[in-house]
Amino acid sequence: MTKTILVIGTYDTKDDELGYLCDCIRGQGGEVISMDVSVLGDPSRPTDISKHMVAQAAGASIAEAIDSGDENHAMQIMARGAGALATKLYGEGRIDGMLALGGTMGTDLALDCAQALPVGVPKYVVSTVAFSPLIPADRLSPDIQMILWAGGLYGLNAVCKSSLSQAAGAVLGAAKAVETPVTKRPVIGMTSLGSSCLKYMTWLRDPLEERGFEVAVFHATGMGGMAFEALARQGYFAAVMDFALPELGNLMVGSVVNAGADRLTHAGARGIPQIVSPGCADLIDFAGWQDIPDAYADRPFHAHNRLIKSAGLSANERRALVRDIAARLKRAKGPVHVLMPTHGVEEWDRAGQPAYDPDGLAAMADEMGKAIEPPAQLTMVECHINDQAFADAALAVLDGWLADGTVTTQA
Repeated sequence: MTKTILVIGTYDTKDDELGYLCDCIRGQGGEVISMDVSVLGDPSRPTDISKHMVAQAAGASIAEAIDSGDENHAMQIMARGAGALATKLYGEGRIDGMLALGGTMGTDLALDCAQALPVGVPKYVVSTVAFSPLIPADRLSPDIQMILWAGGLYGLNAVCKSSLSQAAGAVLGAAKAVETPVTKRPVIGMTSLGSSCLKYMTWLRDPLEERGFEVAVFHATGMGGMAFEALARQGYFAAVMDFALPELGNLMVGSVVNAGADRLTHAGARGIPQIVSPGCADLIDFAGWQDIPDAYADRPFHAHNRLIKSAGLSANERRALVRDIAARLKRAKGPVHVLMPTHGVEEWDRAGQPAYDPDGLAAMADEMGKAIEPPAQLTMVECHINDQAFADAALAVLDGWLADGTVTTQA
């Protein structure tokens, strides 16, 4: 089937480049819906969606955007409208992917459009700030793709055509090849880290599949947590086993390795049953390229690889984190059961390992007993999180929910 790509950009200043992208897509057998998000100027030829239609979708007008006298305010109007229209077009089955082009202004808008579309819809952004630290993690949709718009800020040339043509081919190819996340079995959403740190998924996957579930495990290093939350927001999971929460500790202390401020909220907001445990919530993760701040220099330390390294949370920080976890879970509209493994929350938290801190672990367990309140349930599991006994405890909770109909194996 022919695939249609939504091509977004400021057609007043980047008419040639956007036209080239559209021609590349059509030349490969795709179709295009063009969306102009300009404010001041006009394209050389009409686009499928005009700037006036975009502003109107935001409940505003181009005149209002111009009269504001503030380019940031004006572009945010266009971003709201563009995101709303992208959602509408996809919901109507009129587009199969999006491709946006821009500098910092266009990229800012493009990130909102990408977040407006569900996981599984191809999203490609050609940007002068691709992969830049200017872009915070929580602005990135989980499956976004970016390529640097090299050498093309003012006009077409051989260098920028290379980037543009790759982007056109990539988004159209993805639209043709993608298997959207639709399953015939109910899905258990699970968070974890690599098996050198957290191992429960190796104990749980087969028993969960034997019970009739599909299991999707998300790597809780920022983007994975965002993908998990995005699917929870869509109501994709029958239940979740949210057993890796380092992203919340990272958020608390200001580490860039976080999944945004809404972590541990969307499953609860949708009423999805949650089994939760503070796996790896004793550590703060830092990018491997940055120095450990002086405030953490005397903490337990583990260099995982050249991309990520970790320092330990103090006992008081762990208590504060548990209170934050409890506050997020308190807002849940569905059942919540917290499992607190009293012998350790990740592999390096064992005796003899670099993050071993029995006093900190005891403080975390004590605060759990104080902070987790009904209707949420709390079970102190007398084992390490990587022991078979922890997986057995999680399965026992799920089996109870299956028995009373809280969770079903009917898709």
